[in-house]
Amino acid sequence: MLKPSSRRNVPPQLTGRRLRTRSYGPIFPKVLIISQFNYEQEAIFKYFPELLQQSYEVPGFSPLYPDVNCNNAGTLCSMTNGEGEANAAASITALLYASHFDLTHTYIILTGIAGVNPSLGTTGTVGFAKYAVQLDLTYEFDARQIPQNFSSGLVPQGNTKPVSYDPSIPPQDTRSAYPRNIYGTEVYTLNGNLRDKFRTLASKAPLNDTTAAASYRAKYDQKAARAPPSVLACDSQTSNVYWSGSKLTAAFSAYTQLLTNGSGALCMSQQEDNASLEGLLRGHAAGKIDFARVSILRAASDFVQAPKGVEETDHLLVNQQGGFSVALENIGIAARPVVKDVLGNWAAYEGGVKSGNKVGSLLVSY
Repeated sequence: MLKPSSRRNVPPQLTGRRLRTRSYGPIFPKVLIISQFNYEQEAIFKYFPELLQQSYEVPGFSPLYPDVNCNNAGTLCSMTNGEGEANAAASITALLYASHFDLTHTYIILTGIAGVNPSLGTTGTVGFAKYAVQLDLTYEFDARQIPQNFSSGLVPQGNTKPVSYDPSIPPQDTRSAYPRNIYGTEVYTLNGNLRDKFRTLASKAPLNDTTAAASYRAKYDQKAARAPPSVLACDSQTSNVYWSGSKLTAAFSAYTQLLTNGSGALCMSQQEDNASLEGLLRGHAAGKIDFARVSILRAASDFVQAPKGVEETDHLLVNQQGGFSVALENIGIAARPVVKDVLGNWAAYEGGVKSGNKVGSLLVSY
């Protein structure tokens, strides 16, 4: 099992050669793995120790994670954003405009831990996403102060109705709860064929599990929550707020369906993906990357709601769910066959994996 350092935000000591910006030339990664904080970074280094062969300082990165790490060939690289939406957007932007990297043919894998919807998965589960939905772009009212006819305190921006989804009502209909004020970062669509291909590759690897994780998941009634970890097609939801609860799960599930026209589902909740994707989508527009080569791999470290009979505050703040170390291990376990296939079969990947759907955001798609 991976044994993370006791200090949450201190990167591990790098053993490879560290090069400052002015001392290295163009690097053409075939795969770039992006983690969010040091425990995830350590997990990636454990399963890809060759990443410690070289490290390149990038101006504008988080002071906690100032480098891109690569193997000697420069074909496999990794970086760490820093946690939360602001860190993710800033780090991605700094990378895209670092002139020493050519990412135009790079497969970019956004990785990290997440909270899982117990109706769809369990701790240790690995999810590859097609949709990423930003949950915190809503009006929000304290649930203790909402009208009786409101299902939750969440109201899509520019609307007056609480979050809900009715497949028979089109978004433009005045009866719809669809947001009327669009920022552009509400939802992203990724390459579904690439998602399916990577999921199939990752499914061949036996995932990690522990008795502690199995013991906590046994408290749930949902079949998916009680099952052992697996690799799923599993959409990603972004919120700076680290939330928990069955009522919020129901509201955010409806919001996800609303923004994806019923195609997406609340599966993995995390704090960075939409911010990373906005940076990458703008990078695509600038000719820096190919957005159809971007994928999301999240592993569940916890559940987004408590089992019956357990207080939500205890579930999030007190109880040990047993999924943290399992999720960290499974990030590396699931990523390894994906990376191996891309690097080992580059002729098949170099021209891209054709998408069967448009990729992009509500404002820009390709």
